[in-house]
Amino acid sequence: MERCAFLGPCGSYSHLAAIKMRPKSELLPCGNFHAVMSAVVTGECDFAVIPIENTLNGGVLQNIDLLQSVEGVVAVEEMTLPLDHRLATLNGAKYSGISRIYSHEQPLAQCRDYLLENFPDAQLMATSSTAASLDMVKTFSDAAIVGAHVKREGIVLSNENIADGKNNFTHFLLVRRGCIEENKQSSKIYFSVTCAHRSGALLDILEPMRAGGLNMTKIQSRPIKDRAGEYRFFIEAEGDYSKISVRKVLEGVKNSAKSYKLLGAY
Repeated sequence: MERCAFLGPCGSYSHLAAIKMRPKSELLPCGNFHAVMSAVVTGECDFAVIPIENTLNGGVLQNIDLLQSVEGVVAVEEMTLPLDHRLATLNGAKYSGISRIYSHEQPLAQCRDYLLENFPDAQLMATSSTAASLDMVKTFSDAAIVGAHVKREGIVLSNENIADGKNNFTHFLLVRRGCIEENKQSSKIYFSVTCAHRSGALLDILEPMRAGGLNMTKIQSRPIKDRAGEYRFFIEAEGDYSKISVRKVLEGVKNSAKSYKLLGAY
């Protein structure tokens, strides 16, 4: 049976995404994103599900960097998951007594306004995942931010979504070993580039996309480690990778760039 790694433990948003993306696979919870990717690289798992971007908090930078740095893995499928953050407390706890709130750093950031307004003096404690934060709720002074789908005896969830924006979605990618085959049909293509440090260098990279009619849906920059002032650009564009015309456009991008890496087609 195929195996799929995700950021655990069970009950996390990544677990929910993995269930939806690989419903017939055996699912393997991992303690951090490095372990998730390592499970694919080593062959322990056939696939991995990773969050790559959130509508409230932007890119999941650790995973963007992992896609770039880890060799021999590519993204082959995408899914957008709506998030519904709830405050979890022990049954009988009063909000006035909450002094510690646990969750993954992403939900803590996505609920920042709510937390500042309602719990201005509470300690915000980052955990490895939303599901892991639930294990930290041990007294009436503890709370966690988890998904509305989470259920545990003795735990009560807030009646409403506490995120600062109610239309809150996370974009997940399904990653596997190997490369993108030329016959891989896709709606989008994801790649990274670096360019020379001169006027118009980025425009030179984007020009083949304009000429070839590829609509860019996203561009992000990330600083290059150990190279102060230099950046790598992560670009997503609409396109069917199985079409020769699309691959020719990407070849033009590659030829105009200092470096190029195809990160996925999905």
